[in-house]
Amino acid sequence: MQKYLLIAVGGAAGSIARFWVGSTISGRIGARFPYGTFVINITACIVIGFALTFLGKRADLSASWRYLIPVGFIGAYSTFSTYEWETLSTLRSGAFFLAALYALGSLLLGLVAVWGGAVLADIL
Repeated sequence: MQKYLLIAVGGAAGSIARFWVGSTISGRIGARFPYGTFVINITACIVIGFALTFLGKRADLSASWRYLIPVGFIGAYSTFSTYEWETLSTLRSGAFFLAALYALGSLLLGLVAVWGGAVLADIL
């Protein structure tokens, strides 16, 4: 039960951080280019790369940190970082074709899925 609470607390903080960072950046720079989302995605990649590497090397740290930061906070802040981490992990394992398939497949099928959802909403 404690892990779900940690995920929820991290998720709440990540959602608030996402809203604050996104709206602050868009408010200052403008929204012609999605600068807020871009900054969120890149900072999430930095945080997940650091957190998972650091926590992976520190077996003496409580597993609670994994639930709070990478799963809860980063999961709510941006899932793009998870996509990038999984691509890097696949590359590190030497499965270059699978990494390319995952990266390109996620990008292309994701765009098709968003388009399909928008078309469905327009029809209804």
